[in-house]
Amino acid sequence: MLLSVLETLLIALLGGFLFSYLHTPLPWMLGALTTVLLWNFLLKRKVCWPGKFANIGQIIIGYTIGRTFTQETCQQIMTQLPIMLIVTIVTVIFSLLLGYITHKRTGISVESGLIGSIPGGLSQTAVLCAEVPGSDITIVTVMQTARLLSVIFVVPFLAIHGLGYGSLTPTAVSTISTATSILMPVSQKILISGLVILSAILAHRLGMPTPFLLGAVIGTASIGLYGLKLPSLLQYWLDGAQLCIGAYTGARINLGNLSNWRKILPYTLLGVIGLIFCSIGIAFLLMHFHHISLVTAFLSTAPGGMAEMGLTGMMLQADLSVIVAFQLFRLLFILMVLPPVLKWWLARNTANKRRNKQKCG
Repeated sequence: MLLSVLETLLIALLGGFLFSYLHTPLPWMLGALTTVLLWNFLLKRKVCWPGKFANIGQIIIGYTIGRTFTQETCQQIMTQLPIMLIVTIVTVIFSLLLGYITHKRTGISVESGLIGSIPGGLSQTAVLCAEVPGSDITIVTVMQTARLLSVIFVVPFLAIHGLGYGSLTPTAVSTISTATSILMPVSQKILISGLVILSAILAHRLGMPTPFLLGAVIGTASIGLYGLKLPSLLQYWLDGAQLCIGAYTGARINLGNLSNWRKILPYTLLGVIGLIFCSIGIAFLLMHFHHISLVTAFLSTAPGGMAEMGLTGMMLQADLSVIVAFQLFRLLFILMVLPPVLKWWLARNTANKRRNKQKCG
């Protein structure tokens, strides 16, 4: 166990250094993910990365994101709730349409096609599979894995080198990475760290989605809104957090189990491209009508996760509070609203098919 963890750590570090040398977006996360994934798939080496390390990485990212919340940004988010609902509904309906097309063209069940196309995480869609009868967890895993890898690699690159107009300059990086650490007693820093970690653990106990990230965001934002100045983190903390998340994601994905990928992969990738273009279109509308930057709007609506989009937003000095608010709203909508709506629609569709068969008979 320990040797496997150390081996995985070395491979993840190698990937991080390599992707940093190549100046790719999110180098420590994508580098660790890629090398760990290939090490396991091509060389058949056993990789192991404890989930606790990934949780620590999410807490660090959550703290950094939570520092950006102020009373002004919270008021801005409250005024944007209607547009969040509209954007989320449009994105989800477009995703479901793509899933329905995949179902028609490949012959997989309509339940699997719909859930496999939803822009959620692997763990969230696994919950949906349990909620919706008729869905195939293997097919959903194939589609979500392809979507996850595509989004993680494509969206940051597009945001930085496309919509960001190459805005990742050395000045921008140094602004993010240098510590403007506020002078405060060590005991106060320990207290802040303890409160943030406690918030993450409490969110996990309450069963919240992505609890360690979201709990840390809520805890940090609460401390900041209370009026306490929060120190920033050195860049190596963020690099380590990226590595922890990337190595864990790469270790979880087993490409050898995706036996029927040839049939589904082309439609899944086309669906991801379509969804990204849909997000770009929505982002342009948000930029013009709500006066937020194009990069912030795109990362807010992109079909990725809060951690990945938040990290990319940090690199581009985007408005992290808006990004997290949009991403969180969509995630909660998918987890809380979508399952009963899907079950109702699928039950109605099944009943209509039975009535049609009875008429034909």
